[in-house]
Amino acid sequence: MLKLKVEGMTCNHCVMAVTKALKKVPGVEKVKVSLEKREALVEGTADPKALVQAVEEEGYKAEVLA
Repeated sequence: MLKLKVEGMTCNHCVMAVTKALKKVPGVEKVKVSLEKREALVEGTADPKALVQAVEEEGYKAEVLA
């Protein structure tokens, strides 16, 4: 499982946009995005760089934590 720090989310619409973007990345099996924790948990075999890029293309800042 990968943990991404996601900055710029302010509401549930933001959470839905980040979730949708991450689910489109090849190799992603499961996504859980938390507005309160400002993070996304991603299960699967996706490339971490592709996950960060997907989030940033939606207009948010992301970095891999673990």
